[in-house]
Amino acid sequence: MMRGWHCLALTCALSLAAMPAFASKTAAGKSHSGPDAAAQARDKAQLAFQQDLVSVLAPGGDPQRLLGAALLARPLFNQTPSNSFHRLIERAAQAEGAGAAVYWMQLADCDAKADACPNAAALEHLLGQAPDNAAVWLLKLGADARGMKQDAARDDLAKAAAAKLYDDYAGASLQALATSVGVLPPPPDTLDPRHPGGAVGMQTVLVYGLAGTQPQPSLQLVAKLCENAGEDASIKADCLALGKTLEWGSSPLARSLGLHLREVLADDPAQQQEAKDARRNLVWQVQSFAQLLARAQDDAALAQRLLALARNGGTEMSLQLAALRDNSIPTEAPADWQPRKTE
Repeated sequence: MMRGWHCLALTCALSLAAMPAFASKTAAGKSHSGPDAAAQARDKAQLAFQQDLVSVLAPGGDPQRLLGAALLARPLFNQTPSNSFHRLIERAAQAEGAGAAVYWMQLADCDAKADACPNAAALEHLLGQAPDNAAVWLLKLGADARGMKQDAARDDLAKAAAAKLYDDYAGASLQALATSVGVLPPPPDTLDPRHPGGAVGMQTVLVYGLAGTQPQPSLQLVAKLCENAGEDASIKADCLALGKTLEWGSSPLARSLGLHLREVLADDPAQQQEAKDARRNLVWQVQSFAQLLARAQDDAALAQRLLALARNGGTEMSLQLAALRDNSIPTEAPADWQPRKTE
């Protein structure tokens, strides 16, 4: 029953991987015949540029600017303590006017090896600051489930079901990055002559690549919990209520789970089919947006439009739909289109 959910999760993961950030490149600059010296030099220059952006953004006390600096610093190694992800996101959280998006990103400031994720203090802040956000309660549900706190996890599900919205703040991170990435012009040695998108194409790669590393609740855990409700009518009711909220959630993965819950839990076959059709359209939207991102390095005008959308804010889902409409791509899949099969 979970096969469709796994397929879409993989699709969304592929869309986020379509535009990797500079610091996450693992095989850049290598070909079958060995390392490409020019590509290696360009990767080194891009990393240096990313570090320079952090250095320019780090002074000051604006929480959005500090969030942008923290996101840029997160994948970098050997940062000075004052310009590290830990220190920058800590300063952002302490800054006047810091919103829930800052605390959401602070969830990642933790030690996974010590089983200390997500950041407990950040989660407590979110529970107090955004109690109407189902995403926050699903994070707590995951933490309580790992801690074998079954009663607490059940209560978390009920609170998530009663919440008014689902937001993982990826849109806010995109906005912080898109408004930060232009503080310095990319040096010529950071640009790949094979990609005519130039500086704006490279900036788009950086912004969308880094925003794809947002903390996420364990949505597959929620799916499993709901599917295993059995004859427990109260859990089924909470899962259906949560599913309605997720269908209008901020991310493709949240919307996918919401539609999945309706497809497998609704009693009305017409509702099940409607959810199935909507999930097919969602896969189309995600794959189509991934193709747009893949073209950004070669199309400066497209890259500029994608950056402008990110700067305008909104959610990841609203941004993707706006990008499709801006490029005259239908948001409903063609009648004869089927999602790519995955194992």
